[in-house]
Amino acid sequence: MKQRTVQDEGNITWTCVEAFSGGSRKTAEAAKTLTKDAEGNVTVVCTPGGGEQSVRLSLPETWLEQTSDQALLDAIQATKA
Repeated sequence: MKQRTVQDEGNITWTCVEAFSGGSRKTAEAAKTLTKDAEGNVTVVCTPGGGEQSVRLSLPETWLEQTSDQALLDAIQATKA
């Protein structure tokens, strides 16, 4: 399971991972195919190190490699607004 960790201005560390990414690679790929939306986005769950609630984001399938840390933090902040 691949994940990204980012830290926000309040020093909260967020660990982000694609929903349904656990289990076997074949199962995870099948789940990703079934859960992609019309724009090709996948669901990403970001869990804080403390004090905040987890958030669900809809991000491009390439979020792991191509979304900057700041863009990821901006998406997390947008869900809390």
